Amino acid sequence: MEEARTPVRSLLARADFRRLFATRLFSQFGDGVFQAALAGTVLFNPQRAADPLDVALGFAVLLLPYSLVGPFAGVWLDRWSRRSVLLLANVIRAGLVAVVAAVILGGVDGIGFYAAGLAVFSVNRFILAALSAGLPHTTDDLVPANALSTTSGAIAAVVGGGAALLLLPLTGSGDPGYAAIALASALPYLAASAVVSGFDRGYLGPDSVTRREAPSARTVLAGMVAGVRHVWARPPAAAALAAIGVQRLSFGLLTLMTLLLYRGPFEGAGGLFPGGLAGLGQVVAAMAVGSLLAAVLTPPAVRRIGRVRWIVGLLLVGACTQVVLGLPFQPPSIVAAGLFLGLVGQGVKICVDATVQDWVDDDVRGRVFSVYDTLFNITFVAAVAAGAFLLPATGRSVPALLTVGAGYLLAAVVFLRIRRRVVPAPAS
Repeated sequence: MEEARTPVRSLLARADFRRLFATRLFSQFGDGVFQAALAGTVLFNPQRAADPLDVALGFAVLLLPYSLVGPFAGVWLDRWSRRSVLLLANVIRAGLVAVVAAVILGGVDGIGFYAAGLAVFSVNRFILAALSAGLPHTTDDLVPANALSTTSGAIAAVVGGGAALLLLPLTGSGDPGYAAIALASALPYLAASAVVSGFDRGYLGPDSVTRREAPSARTVLAGMVAGVRHVWARPPAAAALAAIGVQRLSFGLLTLMTLLLYRGPFEGAGGLFPGGLAGLGQVVAAMAVGSLLAAVLTPPAVRRIGRVRWIVGLLLVGACTQVVLGLPFQPPSIVAAGLFLGLVGQGVKICVDATVQDWVDDDVRGRVFSVYDTLFNITFVAAVAAGAFLLPATGRSVPALLTVGAGYLLAAVVFLRIRRRVVPAPAS
């Protein structure tokens, strides 16, 4: 038991790691509060009503435009102080959530509402990419560091969402209540900014200092092409990104299916496994428990069997559990499936993050993590969009669940095929 705690203790013994870790916790706690406000506004607000296509459109409007913003974020993260990015972005985000709160309170719908949310999500991606790109400057032990940081961040987001649910009886479930909850997310964002201000300007990198001029579109395109080539020339990193991209397709389809189930067939459920927003909160909490298990199990598993076998094993577990537990289409089994979804997703992500950090040079790491984030969004939205047209309004679909299982298997195959690719030696 003592040996299992040693990596975490050694990580937390470093003041710089603790400071970056606290920045992540405050930031992602705020994300949980804000995302709960948005989810409640769109899905469970009696003053509004959204069908599956509206939900898919919402995800697309909120996430896809970042695919255009993300490459600029990556170039800036490789040119500007990542500490300054984290400090300023959290302050900006606190201001933007006040705008979103005003939009919700005013009953604004459609593009105006989604544009306000998009602004916050875009800044959020700067922050997550900067946290990942700066992590190697605070530790050399990347697998346990990612296990602790990303998993704790995900749990902080769930706790933030739970805090938002606790506020609902006080604020009410209409537009004014969700506006108040959105505004409350500004507080942890400002706390994150205060914590990261304790770093010196250049502490989190980038190591090179050729970053003064503002990047043009041509510079961004050239930088992204260089980043993609850099990854493709390193099969372990390329395989890791490909695997998580394919996995996100299954995750996106499951997300929409779960939302539809809790809005439809499960809405009147009671007892230990309720429907509606409370039941959806149980699924999210189960995913958080699964993520925590991933954080505990992944470092020793990687030491024992290696990252490759662990990633493949997790993907196979995902293929089996999501089909077997999903098919009854009952709240208890969906909550159990959520636990395994969190375990598989977070376990794979921990290994992918560490692999990219290991194999990618620091001067392109920001660009690569922005490619990573963009891939994360595009595959997720593509799956949600497909589900909006293919899933029934109830969310019950056996073919969709079988497709999810096949997606996890495909992710494992793609991962192994790219990983084994032989890179030609450079011409002499």
